[in-house]
Amino acid sequence: MTELTELTAVQLVDGYRKGEFSPVDAVRATLERAERIQPAVNAFVLPHALDSARAERFPPAAHEALARAAESADRWRRGEPAGLLDGVPVTVKDIILQRGRPTLRGSKAVDPQGAWGEDAPSVARLREHGAVFIGRTTTPEFGWKGVTDSPLTGVTRNPYDTSRTAGGSSGGSAAAVALGAGPLSLGTDGGGSVRIPAGFCGIFALKPTYGRVPLYPASAFGTLAHVGPMTRDAADAALAMDVISGPDARDWSGLGPVGGSFTQALAGGVRGLRVAYSPSLGGQVAVRPEVASAVRRAVQGLAGLGAYVSEADPDLTDPVDAFHVLWFSGAARVTQHFGPQQREVLDPGLREICGIGARFSALDYLAAVDVRMDLGRRMGRFHESYDVLVTPTLPITAFEAGAEVPAGSGLRRWTGWTPFTYPFNMTQQPAATVPVGVDGDGLPVGMQVVAARHRDDLVLRVAHALYEAGVAGIGAPTEV
Repeated sequence: MTELTELTAVQLVDGYRKGEFSPVDAVRATLERAERIQPAVNAFVLPHALDSARAERFPPAAHEALARAAESADRWRRGEPAGLLDGVPVTVKDIILQRGRPTLRGSKAVDPQGAWGEDAPSVARLREHGAVFIGRTTTPEFGWKGVTDSPLTGVTRNPYDTSRTAGGSSGGSAAAVALGAGPLSLGTDGGGSVRIPAGFCGIFALKPTYGRVPLYPASAFGTLAHVGPMTRDAADAALAMDVISGPDARDWSGLGPVGGSFTQALAGGVRGLRVAYSPSLGGQVAVRPEVASAVRRAVQGLAGLGAYVSEADPDLTDPVDAFHVLWFSGAARVTQHFGPQQREVLDPGLREICGIGARFSALDYLAAVDVRMDLGRRMGRFHESYDVLVTPTLPITAFEAGAEVPAGSGLRRWTGWTPFTYPFNMTQQPAATVPVGVDGDGLPVGMQVVAARHRDDLVLRVAHALYEAGVAGIGAPTEV
């Protein structure tokens, strides 16, 4: 029988319904897997590990997870599941509030002795639907960069090669999902932070339309910041979106009720869809040949499924300078009230960009907003002609762990190697990464699918068609 840790959330729920196994079995197996992978990849902040040989020494969090699993098993026996994810093991990035667990945000400057009495909206919805929380996943400090290492938790590593980075800022979530420590994780994405690590770690991730998944407390990075699911495939992400979408009174910028089910919208395939394939954003990005080849093969797969594929570039120039104004200002706002002792323990790179951000004026910020609005206008017009835009998720595969940029690249900041991701935080569009192959070193390659604002269903539908056709998905990493 397939190991429980290899099953998707959809498969777990189906197994619970049929009585083939119980949530206790799945949660126990997931806790054991989390404990086993932690020394190699460092995916968890406070691993809720389970030592089956020493039951009396189970950590309290593992006791709690197993207790919730037992409650779920009882509900399934009665035929009364609490919701769509009842008994499914999930993890939550250490940026998102979770009741009863410290949210340290990867920082030694955060006091773990806080009250921690409130769930973020997405976590609250998961709890209402019976999901079982098994761990908090690692992040760079305050999610500031595209790799995952911090003064608090150290370096998070890639499941396919532990000498390489898992990407970031939701790197712990990506590594956990890739290695079977829960089929679903909640991540955040302000410039690529679910898509970058998912691309590097060979899993699926969706950055929904801004506001589709409510966020509280509001991010210091403003409306760049999205919450999204990180999963093994698009069907699991759609199921998660059916749970975590919808309004929450605490998020004044959130969208209204969802018009239908994301899961039901997966059907229909891609026949007749107008797909724009932009291999390099009009020659602006130098893409590694093995990455370009893998993405091109996947695009050919879309054409084979009946999509109308054209090579076409959106009308945009790299908005990195405007993005930096918004991003660095947000970082400065995060740390604005820190005293000297707190600043001393910050990641040096974060401390540097905070200093830059603090020197921008209100006029600098508003000029960056103007760039953003114009970019959004241009992408809105682009999607009058094309249903989806397809690009590489990243121009490279995973590089050495513990570095912000690849050695010898001459780059200064993480935005230098993520030119396909942050523009779509500027525009608030839904964007997903789909694993479509590996390079010569066996490292995953991702393809990005982007749609117009509010068309999350279309992104998921295209990705699901690729999984159904065997175009998406790569082999699981060798056990670490």
